[in-house]
Amino acid sequence: MKPLFTILLLIITGNLFAQTPCDFSTNVTDSIGTYKSTTEYLMSEKVFAGNSSYIFYSLALTDGLPTLNIQLIQKSKGFLKVNCFDNKSKLFLQLNDGKIITLIHTNQENCGTLIRDDNGFDNRVTTGTFMFLKGSMEDLKNSPLSLMRIKYLTETEDFIIKKEFKSELTNLTYTPDTYFINNLHCVE
Repeated sequence: MKPLFTILLLIITGNLFAQTPCDFSTNVTDSIGTYKSTTEYLMSEKVFAGNSSYIFYSLALTDGLPTLNIQLIQKSKGFLKVNCFDNKSKLFLQLNDGKIITLIHTNQENCGTLIRDDNGFDNRVTTGTFMFLKGSMEDLKNSPLSLMRIKYLTETEDFIIKKEFKSELTNLTYTPDTYFINNLHCVE
């Protein structure tokens, strides 16, 4: 009876601590190098008065260098404010344990691309790639997120990271506070 109980206990604890499987949207190896990128994950969604904005994260591994890709999408029939990433842009992530993690933007300046759709909405898509500082990945794996601050070229914007929300865009439920806990192993 004891061996059966031990085996059952091992199976249950193994399932509890199993990591989330990695879902890569890109996985390329060629003569230039290797590149892997996880599927985009909705971290923030604001929908109000005909305006909407979305922030998507994806983790990438380029020749052994892990980075965080951010995609900001704004949608409106009115004026869309432009926020640019430059070499001084930063991403600050506050953890539930109080620590603040800083990610540094690469030197690629990006003010987004404006696209008008068939319904008369203007859509601005802005992307940025941020590098992890040494030792920051360990902290991100151990504590959920509570706040995200993006420092653009000319201003700073704060976002409260929710524990869970149901997206109006995709009708799926997301848990952005544990994004790094569940996905960082994909780019290590």
